[in-house]
Amino acid sequence: MPHLSRRDLLAGTALVGMQGALPASSIHAAAPPNGKQVASFYRYRIGDYEVTAINDGIWLPPIDDKFVRNAAFADVQNALAAAFQPTDKLPIPFTSLVVNTGTKLVMIDTGTGGQYAPIAPQSGTWDANFAAAGFDPRAVDTILISHFHPDHINGLKTKNGELRFPNAEILVPAPEWDYWMNDAHLSAAADSLRPAFLNARRIFSDIARDVKRFTPGAEVAPGIVAIEAFGHTPGHVVFAITSAGQSMLALSDTTNNPWLFVRHPDWQANFDIDGPAAAQTRRRVLDRASADRMLVQGYHFPFPASGYITRTASGYDLMPMMWQAVVE
Repeated sequence: MPHLSRRDLLAGTALVGMQGALPASSIHAAAPPNGKQVASFYRYRIGDYEVTAINDGIWLPPIDDKFVRNAAFADVQNALAAAFQPTDKLPIPFTSLVVNTGTKLVMIDTGTGGQYAPIAPQSGTWDANFAAAGFDPRAVDTILISHFHPDHINGLKTKNGELRFPNAEILVPAPEWDYWMNDAHLSAAADSLRPAFLNARRIFSDIARDVKRFTPGAEVAPGIVAIEAFGHTPGHVVFAITSAGQSMLALSDTTNNPWLFVRHPDWQANFDIDGPAAAQTRRRVLDRASADRMLVQGYHFPFPASGYITRTASGYDLMPMMWQAVVE
């Protein structure tokens, strides 16, 4: 048998590779780009409860030097750039929660109802994602509302004004109802707030008899307690969800964009009705989450909108939840 050197072997391998190669003209992409994402929902467990995050897309409103009342716009832009975010607009995702307690299907906030499309064309994915997660609106038992901003309540109704969840009881914070449904407050409201007042009345006026109002601190569904979080709005609440010794906090709009308002908790956004109270609430809630090492869900966090809060020298930070292929 003739001896083959390493050089002979390499040369032979290259020759085989050249002979077996396809002409460049026959290699091409057979399918055009799809341009769409898959259904966006994510499940995890809190004790015996199964929690499902339902994504409703994203809004990218422009921001300017009036966006944060008590910080220089350059500092806001630097904070966004440090998080690899655009510096001329604010990424605001929408993510509501469905909590399956084993006996009840409970929703926390309802998304935009597909009614933000004119200003947020990348929103309005909630219905498709809710269905893809295997849920039927008729099966929802309870809806808990954190506050009355449109992106949290519009999903209660379709664009035609019909109830989207016909069999669900609707629970709202009593102080929130008293603020937005009060004619005196509407008359005194700044022009920028009037659309939110009118929208709350569009959603609730014809179903007012059936809307239940709760006091912050009450258990509003099995294992779910509403916690006072005033500031963003006068009756804003967050929800503590507890099952089998495990707990999490659904923060709603306590922080909005985490790279701004978790890392800089004292900053006051122009959509906080009472900026100082919102900042005080933010620190109180984030202190609890970090001290107790609780999982948190932020309605406007990057999807799947959950993680853990850690303390830093100047504030806090968000450690995102690790994606799991198995629900646990």
